[in-house]
Amino acid sequence: MGATGAPGASDIMRRGEKAGRNDPCPCGSGEKYKRCCEKKARGAGPGGAITLIVLVGVLIVAIVVAITSITQDPAPTGSRRVWSPEHGHYHNVP
Repeated sequence: MGATGAPGASDIMRRGEKAGRNDPCPCGSGEKYKRCCEKKARGAGPGGAITLIVLVGVLIVAIVVAITSITQDPAPTGSRRVWSPEHGHYHNVP
């Protein structure tokens, strides 16, 4: 144990115990474990932010594709559009 009665980083490493969140970091930085190496040990990192950015991008693309497919006039393949003065709009003719 350290001078204050709390286990120090070296004591934790020697006994092979898992460091608590409020214990000194076993790396020796002097910081609390939760502010130093806990994220690395849990595997947390920028992956969450990257995943969020990718999901937002996919959502935007899906919305654009949906709007485009709704607003486009579905013309049959191989047809052409001809103006009809009688009806006042275009017709698709083969």
